[in-house]
Order: sequence, then C-alpha cells, then structure tokens
Amino acid sequence: MIEAVSNLATAFGLSTSAGLNAYVPLLIVALAARFTPWIRLNPPFDALANPWVIGVLVVLLAIEIVADKVPVVDSANDAIQTVIRPAAGAILFAASTNAIADVHPVLAMVCGVILAGGVHAVKATARPVITATTAGVANPIVSAAEDVVSAVTSLIAVLVPLLAVFLVLGAALTVLLWRGSRARRAQG
Repeated sequence: MIEAVSNLATAFGLSTSAGLNAYVPLLIVALAARFTPWIRLNPPFDALANPWVIGVLVVLLAIEIVADKVPVVDSANDAIQTVIRPAAGAILFAASTNAIADVHPVLAMVCGVILAGGVHAVKATARPVITATTAGVANPIVSAAEDVVSAVTSLIAVLVPLLAVFLVLGAALTVLLWRGSRARRAQG
C-alpha cells in the first residue's frame, strides 16, 4: 500500500513538472532508472533507460533550453510543446505508477495528460504576457526558473515523493490565489 501511494505521488510530481519542461523529468527518470535503484521501470517504459534514448533526451533538452529563452521563439516552442509536454506527462505518470500492475494504463495516461497539459496551458498563456510586458527581457529569467522548478520537482518526486505532492498542491494554490487577487484588483 505504501509503495502504491509513493508511486502515485512520484507520478503526480513528475507529470506536473513535465508541463514546464518535458525533457527534464524524462531525463531524470531515465538516468535514475539506468544508474540507481530509485526507479524501476516496467516494460515498455524501461526503454527510457536505453543509452540511445538518454542521448536523444539530452539533445532535445539542450534544444528546449535554448529555444525557451528567446522571445517569440519560446511561443513557437510552446506551440510545439502543446503535444509533447502532455505526452511526456502521460508516459511519466504511467511509468511511475507501474501502470501495468497498479493502475489501468489508460487512466494513468489520462491523469498524466491532464496534469502536464494543465501546467503547460498556464505556462503557454503566461509567457506571451511576460514577453509583452517586459519586451522579452524577462523571458530567459522566467524560462530558467521554470527549468529549475521542473528539475527540483522531478528530483523530489523521485527521492521524496510525498513532498512532491505538497509542492504541486502549494504551487496550484499559489496560482489560484494570485489569479483571484488579480481578478479582485481588476474589479475594484
């Protein structure tokens, strides 16, 4: 029972972080599965630990990191990532819950799509506003912060899964409170 809850918490943390950067949590899971006992991936997800897959993830991460720092290019990248981030979230959720045994694979993938897709939607909506209000000057800073949050959340999801759930819930609450305060200021 504890392992199932831990796997679910890991899945939530990894899928959510995929909404910010698809390749960071995928690479962390791939490296952890390949070189540590922390993650055990069942087939077909064990393919993530293949050295060729890890190499491709490193290249894709490098491209993502550069593209996401350049104003206008980041918006085009977000459009492309609209498919990739939710797909990564689905893979991570299913792989982390050992979907073949614990959770129905379709349910696991739908949860991953919703989590990563929701975070991505907030990011993709906020980024053009940040670009417009700062003339693109803040884009590299915001993007770097997103990358760090994605990496830290992914690492915590692997190492201390229940803490990842609290981080995700805290971030969601922060966004909701921020949006509520903005709406109240706009009304009054």
